[in-house]
Amino acid sequence: MTPTQLRAFLAVARNRGFSAAARALGVSQPTLTAQVQALERQHNVELFFRRGRRLDLSETGQRLMPIAQRIAELELDAYNLLYNAGALNIGHLKIGAVGPFHVIEMVDAYRRKYPHVELSIRMGNSAETMADLGNYVTDVAVLASFNDDPRFHSVPYADHAVVVFAHVDHPLAKREVITLQELHGQPMVMREQGSTTRLALEKVLKEADVMPRVVMEIGSREALREAVARGIGLGTVSEAEFVPDARLRVIRIEGDPVNTHTYLYCLAERKDSRLVASFLRQVAPASAAMLPEHDAA
Repeated sequence: MTPTQLRAFLAVARNRGFSAAARALGVSQPTLTAQVQALERQHNVELFFRRGRRLDLSETGQRLMPIAQRIAELELDAYNLLYNAGALNIGHLKIGAVGPFHVIEMVDAYRRKYPHVELSIRMGNSAETMADLGNYVTDVAVLASFNDDPRFHSVPYADHAVVVFAHVDHPLAKREVITLQELHGQPMVMREQGSTTRLALEKVLKEADVMPRVVMEIGSREALREAVARGIGLGTVSEAEFVPDARLRVIRIEGDPVNTHTYLYCLAERKDSRLVASFLRQVAPASAAMLPEHDAA
């Protein structure tokens, strides 16, 4: 087994075909095919099921793929270390996020320090974002919830109070602060079940024996804001995510009893990767003690 054979296998698995994989690697298709076949013959295994134009990973191929991905990441880390001699002058960092609010400020801070590293952002819900991280589709994830899965390394980033917002004509819109109890019986527009903000709010409401009247569930922040702007009910949002609108007024809850917590995640096995560690160190300095010394700026 050689690194070239593993790279050939990984390219075919990712591109679901020999032609596309050959183009991605910049080699001829016969050369790539020979490399994969040699790997299969050497170990007497079948890595792909070939059904006409369709190509599927065998069970052995599925088990080999994450190992090959880790080896490819280590090769890239070694190349970056040797080529850059301690400075990240090249690279591509892929970031997953559930919303734009914190990730954009993170990217801005990182680019100031490492302007030559290419950055890309992939948006999705919490489940999709963590799945992408676990499958090596992204390098870092930004979520507004804590995940204690031991496969992931987490770094706290920010805490924000959850605030109420209302149409300007709503009776509560004239108030700057309300008590949690004043939400009892109020018509409210809520995010979908499983929303981080909703979970945090419902936990506090239940503990206080406060029961608002949920009149609508909506699956996006933008649609929820429009529903509140039309007077359908009160809404709640992390204060960092509220978009000013002349039709709306923000109302704090006394004592800020509801909060959301933003975390950065990476695979635990990759937290010492130079590229990943440089991002965590730059955007979350409090985590510096957990990162390898050779990544210090």
